[in-house]
Amino acid sequence: MDIGSTIRAIRKRKNITIAQICEASGLSQGFMSQVETNKTSPSIATLESIAQALKVPLAYLLLKKEERMQIVRKEERRITTSGTEHLRVEHLSATKNVRMMIVEFPPGASTGDAPHAHEGEETHVIIKGKIYAEQGEDWGEFVEGDSFSWNACTPHLVRNIGEDTAIVLISIYTENENAQNLI
Repeated sequence: MDIGSTIRAIRKRKNITIAQICEASGLSQGFMSQVETNKTSPSIATLESIAQALKVPLAYLLLKKEERMQIVRKEERRITTSGTEHLRVEHLSATKNVRMMIVEFPPGASTGDAPHAHEGEETHVIIKGKIYAEQGEDWGEFVEGDSFSWNACTPHLVRNIGEDTAIVLISIYTENENAQNLI
């Protein structure tokens, strides 16, 4: 872990001196310098004191870089296609287990010729258009602002039944970190 670099970055971003951290936490400047250069590993109690002095949650100091907030700017979104209908998929953001995307369904387009299943759970929000969705014996028609969710291990299908392109925000949770293209 690179806790020292995290502490230093937060301290500098907040314009706090090492002396101010030491005054607030009761630690020596020499010790704080060793913490920031990762030459010593502070105890949890010491990290709690440092976190309080920095006014950040202790848990934040313990996060790995890949566990922290990830930012994807609109112009940086990855765009792919999915299925036989080549649905346009705009990948918004992801954690190791959750993926969020915007999927465009041209009129009549669907997630496939027949219902399909895969691991995970899905939540859908209709941003624009009219969608038909089915899972097993359940089905419904949805319009802008409506939402639905399901366990994706039961075969399901989504189809645009409107006259215009439908846009659907989809979030997929899986236990498998490497799950891709599950639409």
